[in-house]
Amino acid sequence: MKQRIMLVVFALFAAGGLFAQITVSGILDSSVSLRAGAADAPAFSYGVEEYANIRIQTEIREAATIFGAFNFIAAAGDYAANAADVTGIAASGENYFAAIELERLYFRLSGEKARLDGGLMRLPFGYGQVWGSSDYLNPKNPLKPDARPRAVLGGAASWYPNDELKLLGFGAAPRDPFSHGGGGQFGVSMDQHWDKASLQLLYSFESPHDDSMQGIHRAGISAKADLEVGLVMDALYAYNGEAGTKLDGLSFSLGADYSFFGGDLIVLAEYLYNGAASSTAFGYGGSFSNEHYLYTGLTWRFNDFTNAGIALISCFDDISFTPVLSLNHDLFQGATLTLTAQIPLDRDLFSGDGRRGELGPVPPDKLQPHDPDTGDMLGRIGRYFDFSAKLRLRF
Repeated sequence: MKQRIMLVVFALFAAGGLFAQITVSGILDSSVSLRAGAADAPAFSYGVEEYANIRIQTEIREAATIFGAFNFIAAAGDYAANAADVTGIAASGENYFAAIELERLYFRLSGEKARLDGGLMRLPFGYGQVWGSSDYLNPKNPLKPDARPRAVLGGAASWYPNDELKLLGFGAAPRDPFSHGGGGQFGVSMDQHWDKASLQLLYSFESPHDDSMQGIHRAGISAKADLEVGLVMDALYAYNGEAGTKLDGLSFSLGADYSFFGGDLIVLAEYLYNGAASSTAFGYGGSFSNEHYLYTGLTWRFNDFTNAGIALISCFDDISFTPVLSLNHDLFQGATLTLTAQIPLDRDLFSGDGRRGELGPVPPDKLQPHDPDTGDMLGRIGRYFDFSAKLRLRF
């Protein structure tokens, strides 16, 4: 069935090419990785991956545009284990795992003051650079900076009363695609822009699902200002009346960035308060299980072709950290080589006293993989060191 769907999608775009011009663009990533494992993970493991994201765009006269994007993956080792979660056509050979995934497929109708989008598309919210509190449909994770946000199946109607104001109404299908009833998302947002500042207000309602009688209300505010220092604030509160949500429904981030030496050095810091039932919380769509986090980063631009960065992701609740080192070099126009290393740290690493941290080599048991049927932990998996090298070609 999946194969038939993909063939139909390709056939539609091919047929469209008879009547309209198709623009094709994308990226090709060739990646290798090396990991020093901890706990029950192998002492050393590797990964190899070839990944392509192909984007297709075609216009129907001047009234409509159709967008599509597909992921093509061939992977082995650690990358194959991650790619196994791809919800597309998948097959494994003697030395690789391969998958094809539909990533985007939507239309856009554009008018002078209004726009209508519908299909499998991104619905992004908030101005946060690191944590993405307001972007509750696809929260960010600074430990996975290359992760491409997944799309949602839905629609959005935008109205532009003037160049500085945008009003948006949106809806999205439930997270469980087989749900016949509740879980759908409906909301509105407003974006107001000034010369040096922007403000976004957001409200959404998630209809009741499972055995609950009440839905989830979400209200958020996000703002940014470009002064001598770049400032950003992002907050989203999720209220579930049946669960009696209080402060634990709040995800709040506050950050600042500043450049020195004519823009060659960029400094960025962003704090996150992560409520236990908020948009960034583990088990509620997010990735984090504690409350207080801080991201600090430095990026140095050597020249127009090379830059290096060092970032520290910190959790204050359990005293754990993950330094992230990166180097980017443009080999030529359209080709970039990226080297990245992550080194998880916590108190147990140095003292062996069992005080393991979320960002440390071996995360606590509640964050480890569990059997979905029995709930039993499948084993402690961790890593002391992660290194990856990626060659990206753009076309």
